[in-house]
Amino acid sequence: MKKPAVRFSIITAFAVLFGIGLGFVVQPVLSGDSVMDQTRKFSDVLSMAVKNYVEDVDTQKLTEAAIRGMLKELDPHSVYITAKEMVKVEEDFRGSFEGIGVEFDVISDTITVVTPIIGGPSEALGIMAGDKIVKINDTSSVKVTREQVPKKLRGPKGTVVKLHIKRSGEKDLLVFDVIRDKIPVNSVDAYFMIEGTDVGYITVNRFMATTHEEVLNAARVLRNQGMKKLLFDLRYNPGGYLDQAFKISDEFISDGNKLVYTKGRRPEFDEDFWSTPGGVLENIPLIVLVNGGSASASEIVSGAIQDLDRGLVVGETSFGKGLVQRQYPLGDGSAFRLTISRYYTPSGRLIQRPYDDKDKYYAGEGRDEGEEGDNIDHTSDDSTKSRPKFKTASGRTVLGGGGITPDYIVKQDTINKLSRAIRSKNLFWEMADQIMRTRGKDIRATYGANMAKFMREFSVSQADMDRLKDLAKEKSIEWDDAQYTEDSEYLRLAIKAYVGRTVFNNNGFTSVMLSMDKQVKKALTLFPEAMKIARVR
Repeated sequence: MKKPAVRFSIITAFAVLFGIGLGFVVQPVLSGDSVMDQTRKFSDVLSMAVKNYVEDVDTQKLTEAAIRGMLKELDPHSVYITAKEMVKVEEDFRGSFEGIGVEFDVISDTITVVTPIIGGPSEALGIMAGDKIVKINDTSSVKVTREQVPKKLRGPKGTVVKLHIKRSGEKDLLVFDVIRDKIPVNSVDAYFMIEGTDVGYITVNRFMATTHEEVLNAARVLRNQGMKKLLFDLRYNPGGYLDQAFKISDEFISDGNKLVYTKGRRPEFDEDFWSTPGGVLENIPLIVLVNGGSASASEIVSGAIQDLDRGLVVGETSFGKGLVQRQYPLGDGSAFRLTISRYYTPSGRLIQRPYDDKDKYYAGEGRDEGEEGDNIDHTSDDSTKSRPKFKTASGRTVLGGGGITPDYIVKQDTINKLSRAIRSKNLFWEMADQIMRTRGKDIRATYGANMAKFMREFSVSQADMDRLKDLAKEKSIEWDDAQYTEDSEYLRLAIKAYVGRTVFNNNGFTSVMLSMDKQVKKALTLFPEAMKIARVR
């Protein structure tokens, strides 16, 4: 077991958040600018509008608009959350909700199970990926919208919902009485050994209450499968709880290193977070993947790994969010998040990008992409050399003020217009659905217990590709043979990935997609350099 983190009082007492979290008691801070005078001014305007406006006034709507406008004047991450939105926020980040436990999509007007959630009641009853829910409680569910599905399937733990399911290969409908239960929401999307290597792969989609535990569980499984190196994927991870980012960083870093620290206008928001003994991943060769969608808590982890020379950071420059929010509840179930401090990486870097123009900020402007290739000494971080310089533990130069720029820059591959149109119409999933309807029984029998065999042997046929072309035309997509030829490998593998997801859940999907991932391919060649920097074997 790991020792409690030293100097961790504020995270324990206040649970400071990066963007998302549970509520806290509001403690207004008064300044020389009279809060009461400004409150009175707002009250006067609101009262006059209610009394004299030409139409009836919705005071809640006006008040919420005023709060949103006020917080928008501060920074991009101080925001208001309605009571309705709070239900989803708390559900996502506490790590569970109550329902039947399936990921779904609506394909050709029918609710289709993408995958049953591991550990949920649907999986326990044998509901399978590709199953089509045609009735809910004896009422047709055909033509139900995506937005309506959760309202029909979710409900209090212990209640029963009857599902009538059409399954390929079965003549009659299957009827399941599903007892709703607490469903785990996983932040570890996938974890597996990369075929033909000793490299384990873990991808994390956000930092929520259970992320540290999930990562450790995944690492234990992979070690038992022979993992000697780790590829830790934080691409498109927007952040979450600070304490989870700290705990995961602590697993990689040896005792006595500062991992991150925060500074605010008020001293009670200043805190240092130090590594403790006993991290279970301290000696494993490590590469962290980031891109422009990696923000906040993702940047804490990648920044600590980079600054302390614990491994390599590979990919594209991260988002650049260095602001810490605390969430405060309001009496009607709504809440707001207020930026209370900034966080800094071990070397002292503030990686927050400028946000004077918030539209440009959210579009990712201000991130120095750098030149593709070796960036170990970070000569590609800033073409103008205007950003402040800092030193890693071994003396390498890194720059602040614009996200985490990788030690090896690899730009992501792009797909052409035809492929984007096919993807936007969800045709990969439709093709996989058709393949499983016609060949699913044989596919499961051949590959169901062996993902490595599926990766090596399963392929999408030319007949399947011809059917994709027909589907595209049915969806009014303009077909271009030259673009099809250019992206044919991607199109085949994308369909295979969705078939893989049906058979092996997210591990099957992700394994196939990584096989054509330029950033992953490059990262796998860089472990000798990662080991050299970290001085691990």
